[in-house]
Amino acid sequence: MTGVTISGVGITPFESDAERSALELATAASEDALDDAACSLEAVDSVHVGNVLTEALDVQGGLANAFVSAVGLEGVRADRIENTSASGASATHRGVEAVASGASDVAVVVGVEKMSDADTSTVTDAISKLTHGREYVQGITLPSFGGLAAGAYLDRYDAPREALAEVAVKNHENAVDNDIAQFQKEVSVEDALDSPVVADPLRLYDCCPMTDGAAAVVLERESDAEGVHVRSIGSATGTHAVAERPDPIEIESVSRASERTFADANLSRNDVDVACIHDAFTVLELLELEEIGFFERGTAWEATMRGETARDGAFPVNPGGGLKARGHPLGATGLSQVVELVWQLRGDLRGDRQVAGAETGFAVNVAGFGNNSVCTLLEAP
Repeated sequence: MTGVTISGVGITPFESDAERSALELATAASEDALDDAACSLEAVDSVHVGNVLTEALDVQGGLANAFVSAVGLEGVRADRIENTSASGASATHRGVEAVASGASDVAVVVGVEKMSDADTSTVTDAISKLTHGREYVQGITLPSFGGLAAGAYLDRYDAPREALAEVAVKNHENAVDNDIAQFQKEVSVEDALDSPVVADPLRLYDCCPMTDGAAAVVLERESDAEGVHVRSIGSATGTHAVAERPDPIEIESVSRASERTFADANLSRNDVDVACIHDAFTVLELLELEEIGFFERGTAWEATMRGETARDGAFPVNPGGGLKARGHPLGATGLSQVVELVWQLRGDLRGDRQVAGAETGFAVNVAGFGNNSVCTLLEAP
């Protein structure tokens, strides 16, 4: 047990072209989280901001300092955490450590990205630079890695191409009822299979979108506030150069981080009722489910096609739509997973949107193509 509780959460709509700036989005999400926690500004000791692109796109430097003044939190400790697409979860990790260690009584963690601040080619190039230098100069992109892994997975386990499409169909269906999701529309297997090729065998509906948005949480000591308990949070790195990994469809950072997280919480995979999995590409949902140990290797695709990972299935995965349909604002994604789990564990949602009987939730947020991963285990109040 960390001794840390999530007393409040906030999130903005995830959009393709938000009118508000990154700073305004972060401020809005944080103010909602503070209101949800019934927490005053005077109680906050530290601020941790997850963000990737504001400096890379020449939009904003010193984001954490600008954020503190925008919210009215001058005087607190503040830092900005950059861990590529796992920046949100890494910022959460820093906030949990601050409260658990006693360095902070109350920490505000916010993740934000405004990817529409530059054109698609500029953003794509900025994201590509997170790969190994040799891979970047050869023109390798994250969709390229996704396509290679997807092809290898389908071939090794004799899985049909429809297996990837079913992940997209499930997550789009889940996003229909999610008011903050970027894509609130269903797609069919046929839609997914007929969409344009991005990196064979991956097609458009196998890939997450570029997204603007922010999400935030308020962390407090369990003895001081009620809320969802942070049972454990852990991270691990993997081999940076994908070409140097012993197996192209094994993501060692995910398995290492999940092992540490379950061990620290003294829980097992069987204790988890609902999961948010980093599905930047549909194949990643399958690979990560297997790396974590929720399914045996080569079987997650079968479970998906049987409906086991549907919101009303035996093991609901990405009930809010995942990165695929909720959206993927890099610095905010890890926090949006936490917000989704808090809603589920508090029973805040209604009708089909609510996973029945959820008491323990798990999230994995992945940096790059498994270069780093952060896992979080949460428990209902």
